[in-house]
Amino acid sequence: MRWSEVQSKQFKLIAGMAGGAAVIAMGALTVTFSNVSVAEPTPAPPGPVTTSEVTTGETATETVAPEAPESPAVVPPITTTPSTIPPTAEQH
Repeated sequence: MRWSEVQSKQFKLIAGMAGGAAVIAMGALTVTFSNVSVAEPTPAPPGPVTTSEVTTGETATETVAPEAPESPAVVPPITTTPSTIPPTAEQH
């Protein structure tokens, strides 16, 4: 084996050990700083809460739709004459 291969293997071993130590340290810090305790049971959730009808704060006004539109349909004025397809053009 050459010297560079040994150094590469040692580097990988040290890097792996450092990574594993970091994972263990993060787990220990998580347990240390978490507010969950095994000795204290979690409190029971409150019982059912009765509320009135749910509202969104919007005001609803009921109206009747008109029978006919208030304005007639608008037709644009045509200012050009219709064109025809020349007989030499292909129709698709």
